[in-house]
Amino acid sequence: MRAVWEARQKTAAVRVEDLEAELERVRAALADAEEVLRRRVIDLEQYLEALAEGDAPAVAVVSQRKPAGPRRAVPHRQDAAGTEVLSVDYQALMAAAVKAGADGLGARRAAVVLGWDSASASRVEGARARLKRLVERGWLVEEKPGRFTLPAPDLDADGAGRPGVGS
Repeated sequence: MRAVWEARQKTAAVRVEDLEAELERVRAALADAEEVLRRRVIDLEQYLEALAEGDAPAVAVVSQRKPAGPRRAVPHRQDAAGTEVLSVDYQALMAAAVKAGADGLGARRAAVVLGWDSASASRVEGARARLKRLVERGWLVEEKPGRFTLPAPDLDADGAGRPGVGS
């Protein structure tokens, strides 16, 4: 009888080892799929922003300079009067950055502001990409890694800050 129980134990142990190996394979495949999904989410967001930018009504103000390079979904801060030129999502991120103040806005909180699942790594990375885009265009600064804040106000000749930054 003892031999039967030992045989069953060995069979169960082999089954556990096989399942553990299969679990590791599935985890690796899941990590790869999540990375692909994260990249696809960012690509789709950029594509939709470019489409939205193309559908935006023309602005009556005529610039003296010719635009150089491709059109941008997020304009450079020095080219804009205020946050109203940004898309709704970017306006929400700017408002959240204002609310966060000196503590700064993190990517996980930005995902929540955008109405996304903050437990999803791909969504958090998508939010981080948007925050980084705002940094590249001068709307935000990242003085501490992962913490996005408003830049110090530009001072005009009369000492007043740049209008429209908090609007």
